[in-house]
Amino acid sequence: MKTSKSERQSRLLQLIRDQEIGTQEDLVSGLNSAGLDVTQATISRDIKELGIIKVTTGSGLQKYVPMERSGEVASGRLMKVFSEAVIQVDLAVNLVIIKSLPGMAQACASALDSMRLPEVAGSIAGDDTVFIAARSAEQAEKLCLNLSHIAIQGTGRKNQVRE
Repeated sequence: MKTSKSERQSRLLQLIRDQEIGTQEDLVSGLNSAGLDVTQATISRDIKELGIIKVTTGSGLQKYVPMERSGEVASGRLMKVFSEAVIQVDLAVNLVIIKSLPGMAQACASALDSMRLPEVAGSIAGDDTVFIAARSAEQAEKLCLNLSHIAIQGTGRKNQVRE
């Protein structure tokens, strides 16, 4: 069944909200089962365009989650800013500290807020530092790894992660 791009993307977002999907192949299979004729290449482009990210669940598996849009700024742009601005991700008990380029902490915090990660109890940003309070030390560790992975994914460079 040939569908419009917006309908396909809407169904893709609904699928990852309803189910724990960990691979692009699972997304293709799920959409094909729903009657949409899609390819992995199309899904890959949709993931990038929609700003969908992969996070580690409490059980250690990875799944796709949608990033919410913040104002009129597309989430993909926020992710790009986040990945390019983050210099270091550090862990201190139940706090995750992000060091960013000067003047970029607010943008990093905005990207973080739009991710709506359940581990985040709250955050505060200065000029080049974001403090993120997690609900537990274990969640902080997972959050630290997730954020570092997201930052590295976007740039292809290695960011520093300290524990």
